[in-house]
Amino acid sequence: MSSSVGLAKPCTVPLTRDMTLECCTLTQPIKLNKKFLQNQPLKNWEGLLDPVRHESATASRPVKLRRKWMEYQGIRNWEGLLDPLDDNLRGEILRYGHFVDAAYKSFDFNPSSPTYATCRFPKSTLFERSGKPDTGYRLTKHLRATSGIQIPRWIEKAPSWVFTQSSWIGYVAVSLNKAEIARLGRRDVVIAFRGTATCLEWLENLRATLTQLPNSDCGKKGSDDCGPMVESGFLSLYTSGTPMGPSLQEMVRQEIKRLLHTYGDEPLSLTITGHSLGAALATLAAYDIKTTFNCAPLVTVISFGGPRVGNRSFRRHLEKQGTKVLRIVNSDDVITKVPGFVIDGENNVPNKGDLNMASLPSWIQKKVEDTQWVYAEVGRELRLSSKDSPYLNSINVAACHDLKTYLHLVNGFVSSSCPFRAKAKRFFLSNHRR
Repeated sequence: MSSSVGLAKPCTVPLTRDMTLECCTLTQPIKLNKKFLQNQPLKNWEGLLDPVRHESATASRPVKLRRKWMEYQGIRNWEGLLDPLDDNLRGEILRYGHFVDAAYKSFDFNPSSPTYATCRFPKSTLFERSGKPDTGYRLTKHLRATSGIQIPRWIEKAPSWVFTQSSWIGYVAVSLNKAEIARLGRRDVVIAFRGTATCLEWLENLRATLTQLPNSDCGKKGSDDCGPMVESGFLSLYTSGTPMGPSLQEMVRQEIKRLLHTYGDEPLSLTITGHSLGAALATLAAYDIKTTFNCAPLVTVISFGGPRVGNRSFRRHLEKQGTKVLRIVNSDDVITKVPGFVIDGENNVPNKGDLNMASLPSWIQKKVEDTQWVYAEVGRELRLSSKDSPYLNSINVAACHDLKTYLHLVNGFVSSSCPFRAKAKRFFLSNHRR
């Protein structure tokens, strides 16, 4: 679906000749001044005529977080930092978005390639070859996800890429640069996951009923009394392995155990980030790490465009663990509204589109809770909207879910009353795979 995009009235700050527009909303069509265009150097035309061009992630100098680093990692659930969006937090969200982008750019998407569904680059050069040479991190572990779907014999006649069961899904990296560690105020470990790419991963996404997590007690099938339950397909991708290789869960546990042994005596953080399917896997990995390691440091999830993952018991367990989750949500992205549905029985104000359990008769509440389709949103939400950007030429399902769209919206968001800043116009909207 296409949507006309326009530039609206600025925020209430009056403009003078020497001021630049910092914020806009969508009400009036964009008009380009022809004389202004003619006076621009040739090198600037590309950005003016195609206002979805990439700008360097280092457009602003990184800020030293130092003693406040735990606040930006969510120790106080980002209170006072989201609306308006704190500039330091904005920079950190975009920085972790770059790690996810590196995972996309490193993946071999070509089904005719002999290396399809693997990482195109070795650990030593992945950041440099994916366009991220100055992260200050070193990649320490490649990660693979395996589908647990049993492949029928007849499908073996299809091209091999159709039933690729195990594929490269992301990586683990640790900050080693002394200047970056000093800026961050601690040593940081990053786990980054890409989104859905292979046929079997798409099929796993469709296995949307909730299933009980291993080693959790269940009193009533399907209800919150079962303990934490998560989407079947996501859990399958996280816990399935092959005779030739370990599961994603085993690889994550092994590497985190090694890194905790190596750096456990230092100030340490663990940040798990991902887009789409990767956002769901990031949430599962965070839960698993905090469940497995008693000495785990502060674990933070920064997710982009993630689907729902688990039930209310799963959310309560995450909160009890101290896992911090910041969900970056585009309100125009349908992927963030699936699978299942949400019933809000714990918050005073239900989210738009959710059902309020308090308003339902008790017998209906029980029937609904006994289904395997009742999910719960987790963590804190930074809600954005494609409609707020005057630089997006169309609003459709694919564009709204695109990682580069998310990074563009994060870079432009100011506050709920001033949703977009004009100087963010071209940031991150090209040179990104998806």
